[in-house]
Amino acid sequence: MRKILASCALVLAFAVMSSAAPATSPKSKQQASSMKIYGAIEAKDGFVGSRLFDVLDSVGGTGTWMEWDVNGVRDPSLMKVLDPLLKSSNKPKMIWLITERDTPLLSVLLPKGAGEVLVFYELGALDAKPVQLKLNKVLTPDVVFRDYRQVSETEFIHLDRQNLKISVLDKLIKFTYDNPDKTPLRYDPDFSTKTLVDKNAEVKDYLGFLKYEYSMMLRAFVQSTRGIFNWQPWHWYMDKWNSKYMITPKEIEMILSRGFPPDYITVFKAKASDGEVIEMRTTGNGFLEMVITRP
Repeated sequence: MRKILASCALVLAFAVMSSAAPATSPKSKQQASSMKIYGAIEAKDGFVGSRLFDVLDSVGGTGTWMEWDVNGVRDPSLMKVLDPLLKSSNKPKMIWLITERDTPLLSVLLPKGAGEVLVFYELGALDAKPVQLKLNKVLTPDVVFRDYRQVSETEFIHLDRQNLKISVLDKLIKFTYDNPDKTPLRYDPDFSTKTLVDKNAEVKDYLGFLKYEYSMMLRAFVQSTRGIFNWQPWHWYMDKWNSKYMITPKEIEMILSRGFPPDYITVFKAKASDGEVIEMRTTGNGFLEMVITRP
């Protein structure tokens, strides 16, 4: 097993991690200062079993908590809270962020005596400036794929979702999620003959659907692993970070004009700083895929 993990670690070590933090502008300093303690919940004997995530969900509501990556881009507003904690002897055990609310909410799990405490901070904004996507120098599959079990030398399956899998090869990492949809995605053979208004309305519908598929891929692929990319999970959702890599309305119109379904639709495609290509694709019928290819 050690030999297999070491081999996978070499495959995953695509790039050297950069430790430089983004510069802070006067405006971002002003945003970073907008922070307040939202609340705290203590567990005298620690958060046992599922209670930790039950508490997070009760505070966060219907949104998704995203784990902060120590090796990722650091938003100045976040680091205003985290820097003192990371430098103290009472270091955080885990750190999460949720953005599906009016203002971002940060949650920090801290040791407290024999127990633990969850402290929540409300942030004014997330203020890191966009940077080119980069693959970090990852540590070991034990860290990167900690929510997966290894079933062969190259294959990993998610602990909770058997239809979520990862394949690690010499020049390739492939993530797949297969959940067949009983209702096939519709392609109108008469799309090219429609009025401009009707075409725009249909393109808008498809764009909304593909953005939803993209969010599903982020949850399945990016948020189920640790430390592969320099972007934090929330940066993937921000237009100013992802817009130049996303499928465009014009591309959707070209697909619809053919009148028949393609094998795949590429929703996101980016070339990382060291030449790796990251592509997220969907069939539109429940099969999602993210492929990382080395040059």
